[in-house]
Amino acid sequence: MQAWIATAEDVRLSEVPEPTLKGGGVLVEVLAAHVPAYTNAVVRGNRGGLPVPLVLGPSCVGRVLAVAPDVFHVEPGDLVLDTALLDAGGGDEVLVGWVGLGGSGAGSERTDRMRAVWRDGVFAEKALCAKETLVKLPGAGTYPDPARLAFLPWLCIAASGLHAAGPVAGRDVAVVGATGQLGGAAVLTALAEGAATVTAVGRNEEALGRLAKLDPRVRTHRLTGDRATDAAGIGPVDVALDTLGATPSADATMAAYDSLRVRGTLVLVGGVRQDLPVPYGDLMHRRLTLRGSWMSDQDTVTTVWNLVRSGVLDLAAVELLTAGLADPAAALDLAERTTGLGFVALVP
Repeated sequence: MQAWIATAEDVRLSEVPEPTLKGGGVLVEVLAAHVPAYTNAVVRGNRGGLPVPLVLGPSCVGRVLAVAPDVFHVEPGDLVLDTALLDAGGGDEVLVGWVGLGGSGAGSERTDRMRAVWRDGVFAEKALCAKETLVKLPGAGTYPDPARLAFLPWLCIAASGLHAAGPVAGRDVAVVGATGQLGGAAVLTALAEGAATVTAVGRNEEALGRLAKLDPRVRTHRLTGDRATDAAGIGPVDVALDTLGATPSADATMAAYDSLRVRGTLVLVGGVRQDLPVPYGDLMHRRLTLRGSWMSDQDTVTTVWNLVRSGVLDLAAVELLTAGLADPAAALDLAERTTGLGFVALVP
């Protein structure tokens, strides 16, 4: 079969043996897989160590072909979401076929062993997935455009961040970094879950304009770089979700903190690489909550799928671009240029 193999230098299309079923494993036909915009950065080694060579790819929507004898929650013919998140408990988590590590992010002897057993990802015609990473999608077989379902993992990551602040129905929510893919997913999810208002915060004015057209509840704020000005433009809100990537300063994140009402919550789910100067007395007296959120659990996947399946969360709002396996470099370049409510789905 064909697959994208990540090496120490690049990603290349290769002919590889089909994966062999083993204990705890599920063989799936890959229907569509999201190619994150930062995949080129991963390949260049800028986001942590990959145990290369391996089949690249963190998550997909697939059809179950075969299951090991100790797998009972899915069966051949089921459509499933592979979250890639393999959790051994105690903070030892790995994203199979990707760079992510849970807990401290530093890894351990146990995560090394996990990666040795479950190494390969899903940018391929078929994939062998650990049973723990799969969630069944009831009714997905009749979904009219399966490639769009490749965006589900990002919706689920965004939803987990929102849920960390409690129910968002009837509350004012801000999404900082809303013009990125994860931020766009968060805006869609907050609207679907009944937020009273959603303030989309970012720097790309055109992308903010597209978000504003989604729903009358969406308001926008274009970041100025001045913390006080941005805080006033964002808030007041009950929940702020930070989905920013690497930034030169923490000012935008702290503007989101400043925008919170009393008893508000700031959730960090992005890739900011800065320390936050959180004032002790202010956090205490305003009774604020600061939370971290990483990836998502299976219950969240089911919740988000039900929102999509029922039509409450309409994926027609997402601009779908598709790519095949034939030219990895072109597909990765396309993904790198795609942002906001657009994404590239690899359709083998």
